[in-house]
Order: sequence, then structure tokens, then C-alpha cells
Amino acid sequence: MNDLRQLRHFVALAEHEHFARAAAAVHLSQPALSRSIQALESQLGCTLVDRHSRGVNLTAHGQLVLEHARRLLAGSLALSNAVNQLGNLQAGELRLGAGPYPAARLIPQALGQLLQRYPRVQVKLDIANWLELRDSLLDSAIELFVADIRELQDDAQLHIEPLRVHQGVLFCRPSHPLLQRGDLQLRDLLDFPLAGTQLPQVVERSLGLASGRAQPLSVQCDNFLVLKRLVADSDVLSMAPWDVIADELHNGQLALLPLLPQGLHQHSAYGLVSRAGHSLSPAAQAMVEAIRRVDEQTPRAEHAAD
Repeated sequence: MNDLRQLRHFVALAEHEHFARAAAAVHLSQPALSRSIQALESQLGCTLVDRHSRGVNLTAHGQLVLEHARRLLAGSLALSNAVNQLGNLQAGELRLGAGPYPAARLIPQALGQLLQRYPRVQVKLDIANWLELRDSLLDSAIELFVADIRELQDDAQLHIEPLRVHQGVLFCRPSHPLLQRGDLQLRDLLDFPLAGTQLPQVVERSLGLASGRAQPLSVQCDNFLVLKRLVADSDVLSMAPWDVIADELHNGQLALLPLLPQGLHQHSAYGLVSRAGHSLSPAAQAMVEAIRRVDEQTPRAEHAAD
């Protein structure tokens, strides 16, 4: 436990880059924090920080130790959570990740079911693109995530369970001028900005070929709520799996464009992703079951491709 405390002190120092601020963060006096860091350096036989008048900088050894320290501390927390959760899930923490599209519908619905059944579970939800979530998973910052899996399929470090596929759609505001045209052509769409989340390479290539644009997206944002608001308030177009805008379409807040450019790989590719060879905590396993239930109950669009 002494080593873990020293690692926590070191991580705090690395994050705050200043002894006084780090000491306050871990509720120690500055001399006590300094002694803890010196003891850790002595045990490891290296210098972890360079001290200067404005604070500290990590040495090369410090950068390496920081990477491992964060993993060890995350592993310690995961162990504590698993022990606390064992049996009735009345305690513990779930560290979960989600891509922008799953975070718009699937994850909130599944999380609501989980917390309805286990209201004392503490949840930390990280919303990011699939590349950032993969790094967080392998660093043990999260235990499980749901995101686009097209670029993760061949990663031996991951266990992936594909979820249902939903047709991709192009959408706009209900009063968009394109909706007044009787016969929409691809060239008509190119007169307006296109917004979206980070694209998988296969989608970016096909969209670039179809649009003739080297950079197909005018706006890239991994916050889908921002994208929906942008589309609703302007002539910007966007695309998404049907399931995440189904409610807005039904309520008349957004409208479908009656054209899907040929050659675009427009469909969802959600998957449940965890570390290969690692068992899930009880809370994470309960979340997986909730995600599966919600996924199975989601209705398909009438025009969705099976």
C-alpha cells in the first residue's frame, strides 16, 4: 500500500506540475509530498522529476513511470470495485466508454436500465472516438466501451462483440431548401456544408470519392448533440445511423434527405469492446446485458438494410 500511495502522489505531481498544488490535491503538506517522491525515486533508482523555480518537469524515467503508475492505480481501483460489487452490485464503480453515436441513444437507455436495477453503482462515462477509447481501455482507464469497430476488428488485444446494424441516413432541418427540390442529385448536396463525427477510413474514402472533396467534412465534431443542434439551426447537412435520430424525425425536428449517394458505406458498425483475456467486473457484465437488451429491442427503419 505504501507503493500505491507513492504512485498516487507521483501521478498528482505529474498532473499539477507543482509541489504545492499537488500536495493540496492529495491532502499532504509540501514537505511530506517531497519526501514521498524522494522515497519513490530512491526505490526505483532514478530521477523522476526535474525541479525548477516554476515547478517540475518529468524526466524520461518519469514519463515511463507515469504510464505504468496510471495503469497500476486503475488496476487497483478495478480490483476494489470488483470485490465491492461481488454478490449484489450495491457498491463499486463502472468505468464505461461510448462513441458519439452510441452515446446518443443506446448507452443512455442501457445505463438507465442498469441504474434502475442497481442505483448505488457509480458510473464514469467517457465519450470519445474509437481510437481514444481503445487507448483508454488498454490503459485500464475504462473497462468496456461501445463504438464503431470497423478499424478495430484485427486487434488481438481486444474482444469485440458486434451489435445490430442500422442504415445510415442523410438529414437536415425540416425547412431546408433541398427538400423543396423534386429530384435530388448528388451535385445538389455539394452546395451545402457537411458535418459529422470522425469517420472510419472506409467511409471517409467513399464519401471523398462521391463528393469529389479531399476533405469531405466541413465540420468534424465528436459531440453528436452539437451536430444535431447545428443541423437544426442552419443549412448544414449531416449523416448518422437511423436509430440516433429516429425520435427527432418522428417529432418533426429533423428531416431525411431522400437521397443516399451510391457507393457510400452508410451504416452503423457498433460493437461491445473489452480487453481480450480479461474478465469483466459484475457491474460491467450487467451493463453488457443491458446493452444487449436495448439493442435487440430497437426497431429498424422501414428502409434499413438487413
